[in-house]
Amino acid sequence: MISSEYINLSMQRLLFILILGASLFFLFNACQQDEPLELDQKEYPNVDQKLWVYFERFEEEGLRHGQEIDLIERGITATIEPITQEHVGGLCNYFSNHANQLVIDDYIWANTSEFQKELIIFHELGHCYLFREHDDRADSDGFCISLMRSGNSNCIDRYNASTRQAYLDELFNP
Repeated sequence: MISSEYINLSMQRLLFILILGASLFFLFNACQQDEPLELDQKEYPNVDQKLWVYFERFEEEGLRHGQEIDLIERGITATIEPITQEHVGGLCNYFSNHANQLVIDDYIWANTSEFQKELIIFHELGHCYLFREHDDRADSDGFCISLMRSGNSNCIDRYNASTRQAYLDELFNP
């Protein structure tokens, strides 16, 4: 016959093993870094990872508008860093001997909406990839006709969910 002391000792060992196992499980998982949720996210070399989704979206929108766009093949680079010019959210630096480069202002990037982020990236890719110039035309109500408006224009931005498609139509098919 098994004594009650033996049963108590076995139960204590089992409880200890369970608690130790659970503790190790939680400790191990707490130390793991979060993996990106988008496992199929396209990677863009020499582009800040925060901008990848917008680069991919630009390619997809180009395809929807009949243009096959390959930002990787073109070698366009992009960084998020301070821009010293006032009222400038992004720049496209043109180079004759290597790929064009986008620079996105870090302060504006950190303090703007998703639509504004998309507008900035698409505007700069409009320069760097589509070779579009600024277009400061306005409609009769004073609203900008193009995403390619300059920072010095008098037209009013209204890039949002309801106007996005018209702006993209104009961007890819001016």
